[in-house]
Amino acid sequence: MTHHADTLTEPRVQAALRRMFEEAGQDDAVASRIDWGSGTASMSPQEHADAAAEIYMPISAAGGELLYSLVRAVHPDTVVEFGMSYGISTLYLAAAVRDNGAGRVVTTELSKEKIAAARRTFADTGLDDLITVLEGDARDRLGGLDAPAGFVLLDGWKDLCLPVLKLLEPRLAPGTLVVADDTSFASMRPYLDYVRDPANGYRSVAFPVEDGMEISCRL
Repeated sequence: MTHHADTLTEPRVQAALRRMFEEAGQDDAVASRIDWGSGTASMSPQEHADAAAEIYMPISAAGGELLYSLVRAVHPDTVVEFGMSYGISTLYLAAAVRDNGAGRVVTTELSKEKIAAARRTFADTGLDDLITVLEGDARDRLGGLDAPAGFVLLDGWKDLCLPVLKLLEPRLAPGTLVVADDTSFASMRPYLDYVRDPANGYRSVAFPVEDGMEISCRL
């Protein structure tokens, strides 16, 4: 029997995911305790991120499995993630990169607390050597990306998904997959309208997992 690499079954990776999904189960309770002040509409992305620093807002386990399989199939050199949060989705992406035997994950996050916690998790799971965390606004940090994005996950603030996609477009080779999470949210409407319009150069399909994912192929 051949042994197949499956980093997701490694005990330390499983332990990290189990712990984070359990903590994420408290998201609604945590969110209800937060003082949002005059509401998120007037907040900058950084203020919003700081206020929500305790909220995981994770991808679902099913969404993570889907990301893992897509990255395994595509074999990208560079996976770009917008919106790391505590790094649940990042672990699925990095596990796939590890099992592919080549590649890296470049991820972005605004919250210093989340970055510190995620870095500890990445070190604990032994995947930290594959992950580059860019701290700050993705619109500033991803503009300087030094390589084509071979696979993109958009899971940060929903109103920024479209601007980040447009920023990355010059670095999307034909055939690149772009996956957006939480597509059932009203704030994702402009993004969906854009990727679903053939004039913009994508072939796009809605995928029914948790709050919806959109998988778009760059033509």
